[in-house]
Amino acid sequence: MQRDLGYWDEQMDLLAQQDYITIDNFFNPEDLNNAHHFFETKQQEGVFQKAAIGASGNEKIINEVRGDYTYWLEKGKHTQINSIFETLDEVKSIFNRLMYLSLADYEFHLAHYPKGSFYKKHLDQFDGRNNRMVSVIIYLNKGWKDGDGGELRIYPEGQDPIDIAPLENRCIMFRSDTLYHEVLTSNTSRKSITGWMLYQPAVLPYLVL
Repeated sequence: MQRDLGYWDEQMDLLAQQDYITIDNFFNPEDLNNAHHFFETKQQEGVFQKAAIGASGNEKIINEVRGDYTYWLEKGKHTQINSIFETLDEVKSIFNRLMYLSLADYEFHLAHYPKGSFYKKHLDQFDGRNNRMVSVIIYLNKGWKDGDGGELRIYPEGQDPIDIAPLENRCIMFRSDTLYHEVLTSNTSRKSITGWMLYQPAVLPYLVL
């Protein structure tokens, strides 16, 4: 992710103006390969769980709303992707330095959308909980092409919806509290690392959304 401060200054200005940014070639080649290998290993281990909606203790699985499967990441536990956590730490520091957000932590998971799955329009926050400040998605879809589906459809205020292709190593960052979005139906397997930059430290068990 080696980019100078001037680049990030421009991106933060853009995020402040339109509530989202798109960054291609986000991971360096080594980290991208590690992310793919880690994702595939966890799939082989069968540790992904059906994603639910709601806060921990009150979550519900509603297939008509979302159909993805997730595996939560824990810093310090998954040493094989330490460099990816270092990148996320760098992103958090950039937000704090350039946007004065006072971010304290982050929470991330692997997300898998099997063929035919989707996630209906929503915000990345719960009622009464404003801990999630910035949503971050990093796609791991090798060879994605038109017709594969799984686009991120965002709804910028006062504009027509915008569809963003889930290209490999593309990162989307957006305001968790203001930008409505959905995942369109995937016509093939769709993979990503997805999470949130947090105002307060993450607490296990994680909240879901």
